[in-house]
Amino acid sequence: MNVLFVYYVPSGGVETLNRQRSLALKKWNIHSHFLYYEKRRQLINEHHAPVFITNEDDEIKKILEQGNYSAIIVVSDFSAAPRLRSLGYQGKIIIEIQGYGPKDVARTVLQKAVPTVTKYADGLLNPKTPHIEQFFSEFYLSIPKFSFNNCFDSNKFTYRSLPCSKHPIIAWIGRIEDNKNWREFIRIGNQLITKHNPDIQLLMFEDPTISIPEERNKFNRLIQHLNLEKNLSLKANVSNDEMAKHMSIIGDSGGFLCSTSKVEGAPYSILEAMSCKCPVLTTDSDGVRSSIIHNQTGKYYPIGNIATAVKEANELMNNQSLRDHIRTNALKHVKEHFSPDQYAHNFINMLASLGIDMNEITNSNTRDKE
Repeated sequence: MNVLFVYYVPSGGVETLNRQRSLALKKWNIHSHFLYYEKRRQLINEHHAPVFITNEDDEIKKILEQGNYSAIIVVSDFSAAPRLRSLGYQGKIIIEIQGYGPKDVARTVLQKAVPTVTKYADGLLNPKTPHIEQFFSEFYLSIPKFSFNNCFDSNKFTYRSLPCSKHPIIAWIGRIEDNKNWREFIRIGNQLITKHNPDIQLLMFEDPTISIPEERNKFNRLIQHLNLEKNLSLKANVSNDEMAKHMSIIGDSGGFLCSTSKVEGAPYSILEAMSCKCPVLTTDSDGVRSSIIHNQTGKYYPIGNIATAVKEANELMNNQSLRDHIRTNALKHVKEHFSPDQYAHNFINMLASLGIDMNEITNSNTRDKE
């Protein structure tokens, strides 16, 4: 069986999800193909599956005809559903929402899309994001709705014992744009450096090809204003394999990953950190609730409250017993609740409930186990 996943660009959390589920579903003879509309950077991480880069109707039509897809999962792009139908696709279309920024934006977009989804799509999917589930229930009464955690292979993206940094590293991952709330990270880091430890290093991982120029200018001015040039490093478009090394080093340095987002769907950066024993301090950005339990698998701070963030950060760095407890429990949590096999099981059940014949999948997988 072939399924096609559609998204705008091969970058960010959706690209990570696609690579993870490609392997998870392949074990069950579900073969994933991936269509991205454009490529804004040279690096495309290995998907272990066919990857198409095009936004041309004639090329997409050819992909649909040759792929023989039992289902197409479109991430975020509601306009893709009528487009795919107009190009001749008659199979199941599922709209997946991995995040839409601020809640008011998500609400407006989802409400506006009701006529399109009702006419052209067969189902809605999200990774247990509370506000998205609420909007689904409010606006889409007649559309089948599915909610289950994304998958994460903690055996492949895992902790590595590497030479340790001499100084604590506090990391941030995202785009230089408002919802990722980079300003708050800079202010938290500045407080920790000026009031607690001048040797702390701030490390920001980003994709500059999808940043906003106006925000970039504000970012540069704030760094200069706070005189943080010596303590701050930027890393652009780091490969997935290298990120596992960085997360391991950050965890062993005595530092942590700081997630300052205003709203998130189901951020992979947090799962990656947890899998590499790198503690996490985060805002309650909604989608993180499935992964972070306060003082068990990570720490929360109230968004906008720099003083509390600094207090929690200091405890996370200096209370060794609590730090060890969080690192151990976080890894255990990822393995138990985000396993690839659990994702494949949920995905298969979703397709079956939409009327797709899954007997071949089950029988084939059973034969593989015999």
